[in-house]
Amino acid sequence: MNTQEIRQKIENYETSLGIELGSTRIKVVLIDDEFKVIAAGESEWENELNADGFWTYSENIIWSKLQEAYANLLANVKREFECIPTGYGAVGFSAMMHGYIALDKSGKLLVPFRTWRNGNTDQATKELSKLFNFNIPHRWSIAHLHQAILNKESHLTEIDQITTLAGYVHWKLTGEKVLGVGDASGMFPIDSKTNQYNQEMIDQYNDLVASGNYPWKIEEILPNVLLAGENAGTLTEQGASLLDPTGSLKPGIPMAPPEGDAGTGMVATDSIKKGTANVSAGTSAFAMVVLDKELSKVYPEIDIVTTPAGAEVAMVHINNCTSEINYWMSLFKETFDTMGIEVSMNELYEKLFNKSLEADQDIGQLLVYGFHSGENIINVEQGRPMIVRNPNGKFNLANFIKANLYSAFAVMKIGMDTLLEKENIEISETVAHGGIFKTPVIAQSVLAAVMKSSVTVMDTASEGGAWGMAILASYIRSNNRLSLEDYLDTQVFKDVQSSTVEPTAENISHYEFYIDQFVSAIELPQDAHRFL
Repeated sequence: MNTQEIRQKIENYETSLGIELGSTRIKVVLIDDEFKVIAAGESEWENELNADGFWTYSENIIWSKLQEAYANLLANVKREFECIPTGYGAVGFSAMMHGYIALDKSGKLLVPFRTWRNGNTDQATKELSKLFNFNIPHRWSIAHLHQAILNKESHLTEIDQITTLAGYVHWKLTGEKVLGVGDASGMFPIDSKTNQYNQEMIDQYNDLVASGNYPWKIEEILPNVLLAGENAGTLTEQGASLLDPTGSLKPGIPMAPPEGDAGTGMVATDSIKKGTANVSAGTSAFAMVVLDKELSKVYPEIDIVTTPAGAEVAMVHINNCTSEINYWMSLFKETFDTMGIEVSMNELYEKLFNKSLEADQDIGQLLVYGFHSGENIINVEQGRPMIVRNPNGKFNLANFIKANLYSAFAVMKIGMDTLLEKENIEISETVAHGGIFKTPVIAQSVLAAVMKSSVTVMDTASEGGAWGMAILASYIRSNNRLSLEDYLDTQVFKDVQSSTVEPTAENISHYEFYIDQFVSAIELPQDAHRFL
């Protein structure tokens, strides 16, 4: 399509808008009715550790950065197409999953937003997992609520609703207390037969906290659960001005159910069919495997969540993935800058990632623990990035880069081995997305050894979850004529180009050797916070 045709689609609201609030970036993606990206906008942000010891994003930062990202989209549309969007065919919000947002009847935040990164819920997770006979991870909203109860926090009697970041933004823009089933499944367990909260566990929880005499029952303060394609309300006049203070945006736009970044990752990689898997890799990372059978037992390293359509998914979530690699790349870039040598970050990643192909089989007897925050799967309470090496090993650039790549997915591999070896889960294909896969083959090969399946990266991978959310927004315009699975297969991904890397016995063997060493020295990162 030419510029004039795209402008006409924008002006006729033949577009869909997806917005995702990720851990380090808010991204806004506008797509046309052929699912192609017309324009994008973004803003960067970072969580902060507040005085109470919680990782958070302040309320002011949430809205100022969201407005900034949206304003950048408008500026890009105006520059490219000489128009300003006043509406869209549909809009959808997604965000990092889990965490804890508690609001009173007036809509006031009772405590600062507690993100998924907070691991202070150990007592709550143990108590709830035992009660439900179901793994309740540290990140889940019900764990945060229950830990607040165990801590006897003063705000509990004032709660009118609890929700996630995506649910909070959606509620502020529409007035609807709803959540997509995928995001809701990271708040409280979902019954895959009803696609609603598990009623038996609802009753168990209400009985558990009855002695507290709280003026609510858990089902009354959780958001209502919606499936992909269902109506989640419309943009209000107040919501329009909150997102776009310039006044250009008009109310009345249909809104998709707000989703979590795991759900949008599944959509963005066409990985919602049984037996398929996807991996989203960034500051944190997760592997999602759509199950064709229930697991035989409860595993603390495996979360059970759902696709945006309600199918059961086994999730291995790790709190740390690419951060340590990014820090080292910044250090290398600073070295080149100091020497007066001009090197782009893209070139640096490509050259150094490819250098890892020269690594020795024993990776120079080098271990990297790139933990910037805790890792519950391996009982690391607090992050302290560290490098450990045997002085007899070969310390060179190739081994150093390879060890960092292996480290990025090491904890994921520990969790995936549970599914592959103890549950005999078979994965037909893994689709991956995230910046670490921009350099062809290298990170894909590492991940193929983790998943023990082919790993595909699509040419849409760089658009990520915001694009996936835009797809979910476009899906509500289809009036559910197709299932979400068929909609993705026959409409969205029919012409998408991709590249695939197969696992090799050699890669798997090398990674297994590294993981054995990684696990044998795990006491080092577990204890490091005691000294530094």
